[in-house]
Amino acid sequence: MRMLAYGVPADYIDDTLSMAETTSLECLREFANGIRENFGEVYLRRPTEEDVQHLLHIGEARGFPGMLGSIDCMHWEWKNCPVPWKAQFTRGDYGVPTIMLEAVASHDLWIWHAYFGVSGCNNDINVLNQSPVFTQVLQGRAPEVKFEVNGNDYDMGYYLADGIYPEWATFVKTIRLPPTDKTKLFAKMQEGARKDVERAFGVLQSRFAIVRGPVNLWYRQDIADIMYACVILHNMIVEDERDSYEVRFDYDYDQGTFNNEIDNLNHGPIHEFARVLEIGSAIRDRATHRQLKDDLIEYLWQRFGGGQP
Repeated sequence: MRMLAYGVPADYIDDTLSMAETTSLECLREFANGIRENFGEVYLRRPTEEDVQHLLHIGEARGFPGMLGSIDCMHWEWKNCPVPWKAQFTRGDYGVPTIMLEAVASHDLWIWHAYFGVSGCNNDINVLNQSPVFTQVLQGRAPEVKFEVNGNDYDMGYYLADGIYPEWATFVKTIRLPPTDKTKLFAKMQEGARKDVERAFGVLQSRFAIVRGPVNLWYRQDIADIMYACVILHNMIVEDERDSYEVRFDYDYDQGTFNNEIDNLNHGPIHEFARVLEIGSAIRDRATHRQLKDDLIEYLWQRFGGGQP
């Protein structure tokens, strides 16, 4: 835990624990792997039906009906990247080898989706094309999402994203250089709410300094176990401290009991292949993206009247 929280090297704790450097590293690997195997099912889970209803409730309270969180990527420097791989893992604007983490975070900084391991020479779009963020939606195993904005009905939740992400129906991006008061209000609120994932990255790095500094391990699987272990521990802390947060919204919503498991269908698609292609086309639909953005602009203007939200 000291190595995770403070980022100290393995030989730093030799005097305290009387353990050799190799033994300390082995303990770190086993600990991270144990955290992931024993707690990953709960603290790295995708939103259940009740989680989705809670996220939708909070999104509507913040002015974004249908919002499930915000999405972005973070780089983690890989100091001991093998020389033959350095070109593959190095991007020009960073200048050092990195490994990328794609995450979706909610307002309370819970990380609902974590996908780690893509080489740092990629951008967010390349990571998205490899990411399983929409796999459950394509397979028909994701909880149903239905909402209404400005009189139009939608049946797919969305994430707030920055400008690099594509114009898909599942992303809502800001407006660069908004020309009117309506679009200025939308851009201000979208950019404010989208910072949830940026804050989650900042809190993750502040809690676990090993993620903030360069990682010294050699094997990608060990590095992935450490990253996922930090995300799991972060979500544990969020769950433990959630009741102490300052109340900014009306969190009351109808809670119910449910069973999100579908017998004999824990893996693979539920839909036929033609339906999977249809859903994939709906996710990437630009017309729906533009219509949703226009409806949100009108919704925010009517609700807040151009004043301070």
